[in-house]
Amino acid sequence: MSNSNPKPCSEACERNRIPILEVLRGHFADRRHVLEIGSGTGQHAVHFAAALPQLTWQTSDLEPSLPGIRSWIGESGLPNLPQPIALDVTGPWPDTRFDAVFTANTLHIMGWPEVCALFAALPKALTADAVLAVYGPFNYDGRFTSPSNAAFDGSLRRQNPEWGVRDTAELRTLAEKNNLRVSHTHELPSNNAILSFEQSWW
Repeated sequence: MSNSNPKPCSEACERNRIPILEVLRGHFADRRHVLEIGSGTGQHAVHFAAALPQLTWQTSDLEPSLPGIRSWIGESGLPNLPQPIALDVTGPWPDTRFDAVFTANTLHIMGWPEVCALFAALPKALTADAVLAVYGPFNYDGRFTSPSNAAFDGSLRRQNPEWGVRDTAELRTLAEKNNLRVSHTHELPSNNAILSFEQSWW
């Protein structure tokens, strides 16, 4: 009998998980409790939790995505993957503090007010020494890094005028307003990057 409710699967996750992991191995080497915002299918979580067993990897997403994430977690059998939690960045956040936060391919499918809400909530969710890693396509000083990213931005804005590829300068300014600063920028394949942030109280 065919499975009427198969696990969700993202080809992008399959392609980008290896280069992302290479960056996270460094930034999360001494971390213990990670919150992933916008876990999507759950594929990233399973791959990263298996490769980084010292981490407890807490997945989260909007309620409709949670069954798919549960299916990936359940099949993995990994002890460091607790059940996902519902998280809307504009609503209540978990009371737990995390020493790392990861999010992939989320900022460009949020309106700017949602991006602002995410960054505003982070200081209360992070420990003092926490790190934040954000993966996705970015603009630099208002310029696209490739024709494909420009086309992608146009496609996003046709779906929702509030969406779009975010500019690193705007993210830096937003981060600084919330006591965060960019510590590293890692260029990755397919015109994507990881921006790493640390808390800054000075």
